[in-house]
Amino acid sequence: MAQAKAAVWKTSNNAYACILAYYTYSRLYMNKNDIVDILEDIAVLLELKGENPFKIRAYSGGARALEAMEENLGEVIAEDRLGSLKGIGSALVDKIQTLYATGELAYYTKLRDSIAPGLIEMLEIPGLGGKKVKKLHDALGVESVDALQKVCELGKVAALKGFGAKSQEKILIGIANRANYAKRHLWWKAHDIARPILEGLRALPEVDRAEIAGSLRRLKETVGDLDFIVASAEPEKIMEWFTEQDTIQEVTARGATKSSIRFESGLQADLRVVPSEQFAFALHHFTGSKEHNVAMRQRALAQGFSLSEWGLKEVSTQELVVGASSEEELFSLLGLPEIPPELREGMGELELNAMPELISSDQIRGVFHNHTTASDGHASIEEMAQAAADLNFDYLGLADHSKASFQANGLDEARVFRQIDEIFRFNESDQSSIHVFSGIECDILSDGSLDLEDSTLEALDYAVMSVHSSFSQSQEEMTKRVIRAIEHPATTMLGHPTGRILLRREPYQIDLEKVIDAAIANRVIIEINANPSRLDMDWRLWRRAAEKGLMCAINPDAHNTEGLSYFEAGVNIARKGGVPKEQILNCRDCAAVAKWFKDRS
Repeated sequence: MAQAKAAVWKTSNNAYACILAYYTYSRLYMNKNDIVDILEDIAVLLELKGENPFKIRAYSGGARALEAMEENLGEVIAEDRLGSLKGIGSALVDKIQTLYATGELAYYTKLRDSIAPGLIEMLEIPGLGGKKVKKLHDALGVESVDALQKVCELGKVAALKGFGAKSQEKILIGIANRANYAKRHLWWKAHDIARPILEGLRALPEVDRAEIAGSLRRLKETVGDLDFIVASAEPEKIMEWFTEQDTIQEVTARGATKSSIRFESGLQADLRVVPSEQFAFALHHFTGSKEHNVAMRQRALAQGFSLSEWGLKEVSTQELVVGASSEEELFSLLGLPEIPPELREGMGELELNAMPELISSDQIRGVFHNHTTASDGHASIEEMAQAAADLNFDYLGLADHSKASFQANGLDEARVFRQIDEIFRFNESDQSSIHVFSGIECDILSDGSLDLEDSTLEALDYAVMSVHSSFSQSQEEMTKRVIRAIEHPATTMLGHPTGRILLRREPYQIDLEKVIDAAIANRVIIEINANPSRLDMDWRLWRRAAEKGLMCAINPDAHNTEGLSYFEAGVNIARKGGVPKEQILNCRDCAAVAKWFKDRS
């Protein structure tokens, strides 16, 4: 590290570059991806203000140029080479350097503060960009989502040039979805909030046991709120700690044994403190789901008992039965094996002859659907491989976009072959313990044909086929389109099969039963896209699909090194879907994966 730091120091031509060179290796800087996001934000905000189109393009073009840059940003700045990059003018150089060194930009803050918050909120509605929001504001005086809804309901948006009845309808749907989605939160983000709270509770001397309950414990894709269950005989100090955390925005309730808090995101957290002898029953009850609890109560009644969060009683005498120190004992009292929380959805789990053996994160040996700086990713082959090694993977698949995804800098045939060669040279260099498989995320075009020539696809280790356009096709058209792609001999995997974006975009219309059957018939894998905003294919479909023999791959769809860790969210879905290890390709070692790819070619 010291040698590397010294080397960059020597290349620095001025004091400013020297400081940045040091920051490059001390990691006290804003990273490239964050700066790209801010430049893109500035372009949108300038659109809202109706600024000169050339100025807007300067920022959006600068963002693209910076995103495509494969070199280390710190080194480029330290060597005073940022201004030589095509698409980055002198004004942008100064702003990028300021963001990199300080993490702040007064121009950006002032620009954002100059725009009505309601207009920025309108950008959250799918299909509304800066230009359209400005047009709505200028023509109809709209400055908030509520005002936009009213003018849509009056039909005024449909009458605007460039909008029409369909656009108006989509805006109303987007507004309705936004209201519904505001009540839910992604599991991944909710888990990030819950984890330190649980750790903090467990560290309190008054706490005997503490667990998270609710939909977060059941590993649902989204959660409404957080539920914490604590066993203790001294609840007062626990309540005090819980309601006085620095991260909370509001204490909505505080009682002797139950309190509720709310975070800035709107997520609410409830804490219940119970005596130790009731802990297993309370944990089971508040884990849910409601349907599972109903089935458990019915089973208890059939055996002459009543089951609640307080315990198990004999119906005839209302006397408590011998307690349970764990959920395993609780289930045993009713003649059941312990049912894992993720399976407690009221979908016949009480009738299972044996509990499925659910996979764990440490069984994943590698992942396949990931992007690099070759398309719209933010890390190089080497950086992605190092991140995979840090996760103790054995292999990594890289599947950058194909040329039809022009907005993602997709690869044409020549660039695909260039990347295949780069991956080959990386593997031959033995610089990493990670073996990299060469893949592609190839667009399924609107008629079901593929975006690359057969000869190009055949040169790759594998291909993930995905829909990225024409989402409005009918169910019949979309199903036919996807099945045609599945039947192509070069197709190894189907990527994010419904196109959904959780809390933002509904799935496109598709008959997944037919798609699943086609995948099985053609020995094609359907991925669990583990990006926390996708988690597609839905776990409810996996239970039946796994029984039919469908193969699965858990793929993070990572666009940076941090994104590789998303595979854990995919493991959640595989657990909820009861997908066995034998049907998950990435539970196999490198040689077995290579054999799978070879046997299909």
